[in-house]
Amino acid sequence: MSAITPIPATYPSRARSLLFVLLVTTLTLLACVVWLALSLFSRQGSALNQSVSNNTRPQSGSVVLAAPGRIEGRKEATDIGAGADGILTAVLVEEGQKVVVGQLLATVDCANVEREINAAQADTQSKEETRKRLLRGSRDEERARAAAESAAAQAILNQAELNFRRTKSLVEAGVVSRETFDQARRDLDVAQAELRAVQEHERQVNAPPLPEELGLANAEVQAARERVATSLARLDKCRIRSPIGGTVLSIRKRAGEGVSTIYPQPILTIADTSQLRIRAEVDERDIALLRLKQKVLIQTEASPGRQFYGTVVSLGSQMGRKRVRSGDPAEKSDRDVLEVLIEFAQPDAPLVIGLRVTVQFLDEQS
Repeated sequence: MSAITPIPATYPSRARSLLFVLLVTTLTLLACVVWLALSLFSRQGSALNQSVSNNTRPQSGSVVLAAPGRIEGRKEATDIGAGADGILTAVLVEEGQKVVVGQLLATVDCANVEREINAAQADTQSKEETRKRLLRGSRDEERARAAAESAAAQAILNQAELNFRRTKSLVEAGVVSRETFDQARRDLDVAQAELRAVQEHERQVNAPPLPEELGLANAEVQAARERVATSLARLDKCRIRSPIGGTVLSIRKRAGEGVSTIYPQPILTIADTSQLRIRAEVDERDIALLRLKQKVLIQTEASPGRQFYGTVVSLGSQMGRKRVRSGDPAEKSDRDVLEVLIEFAQPDAPLVIGLRVTVQFLDEQS
């Protein structure tokens, strides 16, 4: 039989030393973890309990939920596009500039429309002058000539009647022949016919326009004016004006770039910044904790160490998908959210539109 190798007497002492080292290392790691957790909890508590001015602090309460949000103006930002196809000739505002309702923001090249307006205005003036001519009737010279012709015809008729009566008396006395009497009668008839013709001509010269002629003239004038109005409306679409008062947030296109109504693209974006609001997105699991006029605490990484307060002024009427992203790839985006509008308690909060914030809803009854 082979001899059995004896176990060294030092083995138990080495094992005990190794176990002791492992135990000390484990305890040290646990102590570090506890210290980090206490430090993080202390920082969050101090940030949540920071004080603000007494005139804007809401009633004390605990945080019942937190939600992401984004700052916007009094109304959602408005994208301003062009109403006509063409090339931008000028953009008359700059980013950050205040504008009022109806202010001219940009212009589009519409030289062809301007030429159409000039032609339509000239045609309108021609139609209006034609109607004036129709309403006025004949010229004064024509009226005077017609009156003179009537007077001359009347004089010729008077002479013919006098000659006829004298010839008649001479025929009855047997002084002149019957043939002379017939000639005097023919002269009288001709004079009477000429007088009627001249008088009819004078009546036509002095007569007002026929109703159908006046109606046609009025219709032509109205049609010409409508063409001018249509061209002016087209020209007005080449003048891009602000539909709201607010601040120019961004300019998307510059002079020289093309714009189209078939494939519309915004030229600039305007928002009403007279009052800032927050549009927060609350998870569907937390909507039972919301209510109108609820106080909220607002924090943002853009102003570390500062806190702002606000009030819930509107709750959405339907659920929707998330639109405010934090940039965290682990963030879930397949949950429905409810949009909540919040107004700042501080009207002069130094924040900008589009900034992401964290909204903490407070429970004042706790």
